[in-house]
Amino acid sequence: MDGKFNMFTETVDERFRSFVNQINAYLTENGCKCDIKLQKSGYAVSYVLNSSKRTLAMFVCRKTGMKLRIYPEHIQEYQSFLDTLPERVKKEIKKASVCKRLINPDDCNPKCVMGYTFVLDGEQYQKCRYMAFQPALSEENNPYIKQFLEKELRTGRQQGQESKPSL
Repeated sequence: MDGKFNMFTETVDERFRSFVNQINAYLTENGCKCDIKLQKSGYAVSYVLNSSKRTLAMFVCRKTGMKLRIYPEHIQEYQSFLDTLPERVKKEIKKASVCKRLINPDDCNPKCVMGYTFVLDGEQYQKCRYMAFQPALSEENNPYIKQFLEKELRTGRQQGQESKPSL
């Protein structure tokens, strides 16, 4: 596993390697299993919560750079946090695809896990779980990415799921 992770970090922009290592350490120390797969666009590195078997986050490679896709199952509990995100991240969230299953369950694959309903800047959104929350790694975004993961883990722990202290 360490060899695969090291190969993955070699593909990460040098400016963000320390951050990627920090997120990896934090998530694995907090009950996540790291799974690494090589895809056409690069590595996909996912973090699965051991007790619930659900994916919490995934590093994905895009032409525009490395992103961290976050699957916030408890977003309703801390959605006011979304208002603190940088404007560029908010813009990406707002333009993400709508969740067809939330609007009309027959419009999407029945095996697809439904997306998220949340409020951002006073407006309600229904977004696809695979498109909604995937901020690009950047000096501006990284502290918010960290906070996002901390809030999700903390809220899950408060609701009886696993987690440990923040970063």
